[in-house]
Amino acid sequence: MSTVPADFKLHRQMSKIFKQRHDTVSKGEGIDWGTAEALAFGSLLIEGNHVRITGQDVQRGTFSHRHAVVKDQNTETEYTPLNHLAKHLSPSAPMNDLALPDTQAAFTARNSILSEFGVLGFELGYSLENPNSLVIWEAQFGDFCNGAQIMIDQFICAGEDKWMRQSGLVMLLPHGYDGMGAEHSSCRMERFLQLVDEDPHVIPDMHAEERMQIQRTNWQIVNCTTPANYFHCLRRQVHRDFRKPLVVVAPKNLLRNKLATSKFSDMEPGTIFHRVLLESDEKVLANADNVKSLVFVTGQIYYELATERERLGRDDVAIVRLEQIAPFAFDRVAESARMFPNAEVVWAQQGEWGGEEGWGRGGEGGEKQN
Repeated sequence: MSTVPADFKLHRQMSKIFKQRHDTVSKGEGIDWGTAEALAFGSLLIEGNHVRITGQDVQRGTFSHRHAVVKDQNTETEYTPLNHLAKHLSPSAPMNDLALPDTQAAFTARNSILSEFGVLGFELGYSLENPNSLVIWEAQFGDFCNGAQIMIDQFICAGEDKWMRQSGLVMLLPHGYDGMGAEHSSCRMERFLQLVDEDPHVIPDMHAEERMQIQRTNWQIVNCTTPANYFHCLRRQVHRDFRKPLVVVAPKNLLRNKLATSKFSDMEPGTIFHRVLLESDEKVLANADNVKSLVFVTGQIYYELATERERLGRDDVAIVRLEQIAPFAFDRVAESARMFPNAEVVWAQQGEWGGEEGWGRGGEGGEKQN
């Protein structure tokens, strides 16, 4: 996934990015978001599952993290490394009429027009007709799903209930208050949560071998904090024996955050998606009975809170990441509460844009940690 033909003139910066991807996978650590996504795509392709992603800037990635399609700097010829994986695994493999070894499926990455309603509707139809494909639509910024809101409200969130048709469509919605302004900051997560049909007052059977929670919910909403968890989240869309739409509240600053990397061992056979990531700091765990605050958090703000906790030398605050927001992980949240029996339970999330005064803390007119 980081190789181009010998006579292909790759952009100098792209050469560095591809080399870094190759090195991190070879070392088995430091794997970033874009690399984990490519590993998820590539492993599904090798298994024979078609992967397609469309959106306004998906080939490069709005935040220059994907680089699924690269161009020759001399000829403008496009090259898609993920369509040539099996050739490297088995150079003598027979080729089919798509110029792909017959051991892997095709990968499609297409930049689309500014018509979210039409494009998302097409991808929904594709996911219904091709349930064994990983079908993804990515908003250039998470807020841009508003142009497709009718498709979301009318056909995606209620499609299985109304027409008994399951869809595994994935929506990647970049989200994070990172100074891009009001419209480019929020994927309006609350709108998707309001459309979840799970009854918050009814706790279903949560035993792993009997749990049918996701099967009985209309869709899933995740806000992952590690590349490995994102990797597993994408792969499970195809490997389940049922289909559910998936809303990924996709991070912005975690794409290059040095703290938000994973080991290759976190993605090996036998590893899984974690709905909740429990507290892992040894000092906090050793001080469990004296922990004053149990902070539940979702998304990229986790790293800011964890960094501040370390700076202050606090071992009386535990931080637990809710990676899957819906359906709700009642069992894992209860487990976290039992680990810290004397702690006050707190919810923390990124706040709204603060107005003319710029970024600040608390009531200073900036980003609020509520």
